[in-house]
Amino acid sequence: MIKNVIFDYGNVLVDWNPEYLFLPVFGGDEEKCRFFTGHVCNREWFTRMDRGESMDVCVAELQESFPQYADAVAMFRDRWFEMCNGDIPGMYELIQELKREGMGVYGLTNWPAETFTEARRRFRTLASIDKYVVSSSVGLVKPDPAVYNLLLSEFNLTHRECVFIDDREDNVNAAVAVGMSGIVYPGSAERLRAELAALTG
Repeated sequence: MIKNVIFDYGNVLVDWNPEYLFLPVFGGDEEKCRFFTGHVCNREWFTRMDRGESMDVCVAELQESFPQYADAVAMFRDRWFEMCNGDIPGMYELIQELKREGMGVYGLTNWPAETFTEARRRFRTLASIDKYVVSSSVGLVKPDPAVYNLLLSEFNLTHRECVFIDDREDNVNAAVAVGMSGIVYPGSAERLRAELAALTG
């Protein structure tokens, strides 16, 4: 029986996309923006910050490698919240419903340390979750199995009683591999509510 719901944060609770910031920076040129987010400020690079490395260090190193993009790289740090487009509609209400039903609600997120406290202040979906593991605080990132097991151990949760929700299939697959149920975020709170209802009976 599922007793606990574990949420990823980015693109499950909060709408996050580097293009919100960088598409205007590159004058609306989608090709230039995609090159920048795919080859300069790419996932491999910002995962270092999710793992706990300093934003200042990561930015300085990338600026040295791509001096022609130095100003844009600095924006990733200095204008980070412009990559966020607010709470995803309906997710706060869904979290409150789960709590009223007696479900345990937890968070497991890849998130840089420098912006996390402010993010919890800005976004009520994040603030509504009191028990969570943040990658940058523990030096582990999804889909490393160790970070899932750390959360389970930290809050004394049983694998088979948990369902993990993430927008990335590889992260969900990793949760399933350690014994949890998993849902790839289906794109809306309404569809997620239906999938959770089918899973929990």
